[in-house]
Amino acid sequence: MKSMTGFGRSKLEANAREYIVEIKSVNHKYSDISVKLPRNIMCYEEKIKKIVSSNISRGKIDVFITFNNYSEEGKSFIINKELAKKYIEQLKELAVESKLDANINVTEVVKIPDVLQLRMQDDESNLIWQELSTCTFQAVDNLVSMREIEGKKIQEDLKQRIDSVEKMVDSIFSYTTGLIEEYVVKLKERIKEILATDIVDEARIAQETVIYADKCSIEEELTRLKSHISQFRNLLETKEPVGKKMDFLIQEMNRETNTIASKSVKLEITDLAIEIKTAIENIREQIQNVE
Repeated sequence: MKSMTGFGRSKLEANAREYIVEIKSVNHKYSDISVKLPRNIMCYEEKIKKIVSSNISRGKIDVFITFNNYSEEGKSFIINKELAKKYIEQLKELAVESKLDANINVTEVVKIPDVLQLRMQDDESNLIWQELSTCTFQAVDNLVSMREIEGKKIQEDLKQRIDSVEKMVDSIFSYTTGLIEEYVVKLKERIKEILATDIVDEARIAQETVIYADKCSIEEELTRLKSHISQFRNLLETKEPVGKKMDFLIQEMNRETNTIASKSVKLEITDLAIEIKTAIENIREQIQNVE
């Protein structure tokens, strides 16, 4: 089990080039990957997204990449000759007008703003990508490791919470035992009290008992609830992403609990149903962070 919250960072220095990849992830219903990187290596955006998506299936993921290139790879130097000529022309005119020395050194010209330009090319070389992908894989591995550590804590917490829910379900089972027999006894006593006679219509009693049993029976709901708990436990041990499946199971468990509460004819069962709903809501909030 993995959490959707985490952070991973990696730094690589090779051949006078420096790469820093930082990845952070938070909760999200689906997979949403955003990559921010320098313009001269934007051609690798989709490849980076594929690396991330192949290792992380869900979450809001932001990738930040810093690239410092101190080598000649991916660079070009350009002299803006037309601009330089304009400067030289104006400087010569100024020299004549001011009666100054008109000797102009080329090294002085290239110091003028915008004459000598350093351009970063869209670098599509295999070398740059090999280095960048290596750094990206390492950052993703660090992120996944952190998500696994957090996921382990969530897993232990969910185990305790689902154990608590199962104990309450077992308690409800115990309260349903003899519920119909108890109703029959109370019904006969009530009839005798109202009619002031010991004569009871057994056929009518049987009819009322069937209606009552059909109305308040929660055995099916309890059985399904136990089944959902068992499935939930199985998901806790699954290595694949299970967040969405858990969310669905919790919805079903909540639905069964609502039915149990609505059918309850015993205060103890109602109280337990409310406690189960509270526990399920806490589980639901927790699994929002599960991948």
